[in-house]
Amino acid sequence: MKYHLLVLLALFHGVIFGQYTEVINSKRPGFSESPFGIGTKVYQIETGGFYQYNAKPQLTTKRNSGGMDLFLRSGLLWEKLEVNIGFTYQHDNVLDDVLLENTFVQSGFSQFTIGAKYLFYMPKYKDPHKEIRSWKKKWAFDTKRLIPSIGLYAGLNTNLLGVAYKAPSMSPKVVLLLQNDFSPYLIWVNNIVGDYLTLDDQRTLGYISTLSYSMTDRFSIFGETQGMFTKNTKEFLFGGGFAYLPTKNMQIDIFARHEIEFDYLNLYGGLGFSWRLDRHKDKVIYKKSNKDVGSGKIGAKKGNFFSRLFKKKKSGSKKRRRRRR
Repeated sequence: MKYHLLVLLALFHGVIFGQYTEVINSKRPGFSESPFGIGTKVYQIETGGFYQYNAKPQLTTKRNSGGMDLFLRSGLLWEKLEVNIGFTYQHDNVLDDVLLENTFVQSGFSQFTIGAKYLFYMPKYKDPHKEIRSWKKKWAFDTKRLIPSIGLYAGLNTNLLGVAYKAPSMSPKVVLLLQNDFSPYLIWVNNIVGDYLTLDDQRTLGYISTLSYSMTDRFSIFGETQGMFTKNTKEFLFGGGFAYLPTKNMQIDIFARHEIEFDYLNLYGGLGFSWRLDRHKDKVIYKKSNKDVGSGKIGAKKGNFFSRLFKKKKSGSKKRRRRRR
């Protein structure tokens, strides 16, 4: 079967706010979060290894870190609701003083978060391909695309962490999720983040902005910027990467990030893999006529970074022509 992948958050072709997509919808490799989930009865695992290098010349410290992220996702109860769990295991080699060569090693879970997100609003766009009277209207930009889809993430940073990474207590995390579909191939995701909200010294406010573009049916690239502000620090990071779909239920990705400061070097990169178990079922739609009963996916819809719909060729019955003798 030949299929064509449409880009993340393709045009809306129904009246139902759906989440399910015919291909995998992965949060990786960017750090931003889309307001759209993966759909009910879909179980997804997203994992990857990372490497990070930090150097602070003014403090004569260096840190080499490696580890693995694990993100588990599933639709729950309604199409617009998703629950997820995130883990990060980290191993650090720290050179605390270059002159004295004071080094130490630490490892353990550095993050364990439980959360959920919900889609509150999604604008409806016109399908320009249905416009046959005016060439100008067919190719004009739909100003409604400037209005973002809106979702909300609420989670809890647990304290089931390694000794070196423990916080004073558990703390909540809240993220406002915004997404603009400028075209079927160009998507802009913005997050406004409040993390560790009950911890005065670790409370972090910030933003993440990600622009992704689909270059081919299977290949997509993105660029991303992030700002994080705590009580005593400010961080600005820039990065990018790409994702590739070997199959409709599998994604491979790679990314790199860099923090730009004159006296501080922070390099971060990794390689990831996403896979889903799809048990999503069709919803039966009864038409006006009792004889006409159709079934279709519940609003085959949006995604975070690389969601596209499989266009299936419908095999219609061929009419046989009778030969006239």
